[in-house]
Amino acid sequence: MNNQGNTGKERKRIRFIVYGGILLAIAALFPALRLPQYITGPAVNFTLIIATYVLGTVGGVVVGCFTPWIAFVSGLMPVAFLPPIIMVGNAIYTLTFGLLKRYGWGGKITGVIIGSTFKYLFLSYAVTHLVKAPPKLIQMLSLPQLFTALMGGAVALAVIKTKRIPKDVLK
Repeated sequence: MNNQGNTGKERKRIRFIVYGGILLAIAALFPALRLPQYITGPAVNFTLIIATYVLGTVGGVVVGCFTPWIAFVSGLMPVAFLPPIIMVGNAIYTLTFGLLKRYGWGGKITGVIIGSTFKYLFLSYAVTHLVKAPPKLIQMLSLPQLFTALMGGAVALAVIKTKRIPKDVLK
């Protein structure tokens, strides 16, 4: 017997899984293309902000935590200590945006700016103080992270502004 109340919840759950799978696939695709960091970084960060907007804060954090592991398992990330560090950076980025997005357009903009800054600060600190990273990796995971997060977030905000994507599919 189908209960009408459950059908609505089931549809939301299915929509969440479908959108989540698509956004995770998109976020995982960009590193696989092996494009330069200034293209891949904004593309992944764009996807993380869109995931947080569409799936909610928890969904965005989950997508952000899966992407570095997918990159590592597929051989795109050469060192084993990177996925946990990038997971935390992505979680900081999506969590900050997710917590501030509810405060209107200003909250969304502030969420991208503060989230980008915190992500950059954490990643930069992690590769210089928590692990012994080679200089090239330190360079990649420092200031460029701020710029790629800001660029990806800005493009995501432009797309969100068009109102052509669903907002928080679980609500």
